[in-house]
Amino acid sequence: MAVKLHSADASASARSSESRLGRLTGGGTTGNEILTAASGAMLLVLLAALGVTILRVRPLLSEHMFIGLLLIPPVMLKMATTGYRFARYYAGNPSYRRKGPPMTALRLLAPVVIASTVAVFATGVVLLLEGPSSRSTWLTPHKAAFIIWIAVTGLHVLAHLPEMPRLLRADYKRPATGRDVNGRAGRAISLAGALTLGVVLAIVLIPQYSGWLNAVSLFSDH
Repeated sequence: MAVKLHSADASASARSSESRLGRLTGGGTTGNEILTAASGAMLLVLLAALGVTILRVRPLLSEHMFIGLLLIPPVMLKMATTGYRFARYYAGNPSYRRKGPPMTALRLLAPVVIASTVAVFATGVVLLLEGPSSRSTWLTPHKAAFIIWIAVTGLHVLAHLPEMPRLLRADYKRPATGRDVNGRAGRAISLAGALTLGVVLAIVLIPQYSGWLNAVSLFSDH
């Protein structure tokens, strides 16, 4: 009898562990799709704030640098979720193969989105760290990368915008079983973690702002 009780306890413990793990890492293709949409929605809000600073970059230069740095981890999260789907699909994972690839136009656009994203943030970080002395070298590439990035990213967002509300609701719509959605906790942690890392990065690099703020008269509006 004691052996049976021990076995039952072990089975219950294993099921409990699997349940906790499922809440963190479950969800499969749907979970990946939800996380991609949620990270995209977070980026839309942050990019809207960044857009305000671009319109009035001289008086809002410190805010521009802060939000730009804050965006880096959320952008990396978004690229990771889409990259994961890409890798799983082309590695032949059955679930992702059944899900199918994104639209052909989006697949063709993806390399430009990724390259311009890396370029705009990389040149922005170089400008920040090198200071105003790097303006003649890096400001033009930063602006050019931003123009390309905003154009291709705008097309990317428009293509996914119609499905975004449904995906955002999916994690907060209680299933008929009454159980939590698989992977929901993990997705919430991923989003909160990316945002927190962004805030920490922006705060840590605040001392780097001073060079640009002192030389703001050299900086012309975008």
